[in-house]
Amino acid sequence: MKRFFRLLAAVVMASGVAGCTSVSYYAQSLEGHVQIMAARKNVGKLIHDPATPVALRAKLTSASAIRRFATDELALPDNSSYRSYVDIGRDNVTFAVFAAPQFSLTPRTWCFPVFGCVPYRGYFSQKSAAESAAELQRQGLDVYVSGVTAYSTLGWFSDPLLSTMLRQDAIYLAGLIFHELAHQEIYVNGDSAFNEAFAVAVEITGVRKWLRATDNRAGLRSYEIDRQRKADFLGLIAKTRDELRQVYASPRTSQQVAAAKTAAIDRLRVRYRQMRDRRWAGYRGYDAWFNNPINNAKLAATSVYGEQVPAFLHLYDLCAGDYPRFYASVRRIAALPEPSRAEALRNATTCH
Repeated sequence: MKRFFRLLAAVVMASGVAGCTSVSYYAQSLEGHVQIMAARKNVGKLIHDPATPVALRAKLTSASAIRRFATDELALPDNSSYRSYVDIGRDNVTFAVFAAPQFSLTPRTWCFPVFGCVPYRGYFSQKSAAESAAELQRQGLDVYVSGVTAYSTLGWFSDPLLSTMLRQDAIYLAGLIFHELAHQEIYVNGDSAFNEAFAVAVEITGVRKWLRATDNRAGLRSYEIDRQRKADFLGLIAKTRDELRQVYASPRTSQQVAAAKTAAIDRLRVRYRQMRDRRWAGYRGYDAWFNNPINNAKLAATSVYGEQVPAFLHLYDLCAGDYPRFYASVRRIAALPEPSRAEALRNATTCH
């Protein structure tokens, strides 16, 4: 707890410099996190407690095995994170608010003590997230609000398993645990695209290795199909982003740009339906994403998690699947200035 109060003091002092709005924002963040930390229960004790519901016991047993695999086989941090559990009693632990200008794909960023600059603001309250989104919209920005299943404190605290993390199958849970622990392994302040793509690469390779180790061939086949669909989805988004970049760079009136933006998003929806019905044989897992409003903030948020993943996966292959070597190589690239960092990752030919 002493570590927590040191962080609390630093955050409060930093927020005081920024003004009353920041104080309020940090207060809700800290209050929400403290409530979760105070409600933690030891996973081992819950597994052996006869009062624990059978379904929850099974999920926690699986989570415990996945947590051991993360350290033993993926060389991820061996600490107390994900060895406790909290039932938060809601569908999302936080809500992330993204924003971007009406005619730009460059997301707005916010900077925070300890964690650096990121392209979103997180809220434990859905009402607070909606109020923040409304204020950003009044400023003329495109806004996107997304529910969040899990978050990482980057090793500052012992992050617990959350009930939101257990609502799907064990493959989903394994991906979340590997992803969030990867943030504890390597995190570059102010480079969300790098951080998220690295974590996704650890997630993908880790889940594949875990499924092979548990001889879950059916699960692996299903996972690879899901990964291909994800790649197809991100390919559609990339194509539309390229179209919009050209639109926003063109010498047109604001009315013409707005019309071209709408047309590009309409084409995106058409291409999705064609891919869904033909290539995916009617799979509708992404319908909700396309049926809801699409704008620059939503497109920017999606790209944060996807654009650099292939480069990280290539680097992992160059390291022959050796996680310590992979992490060491990523750290060397992470130490470079941001423009050189992206270039070095993209052009990597060896595992140093």
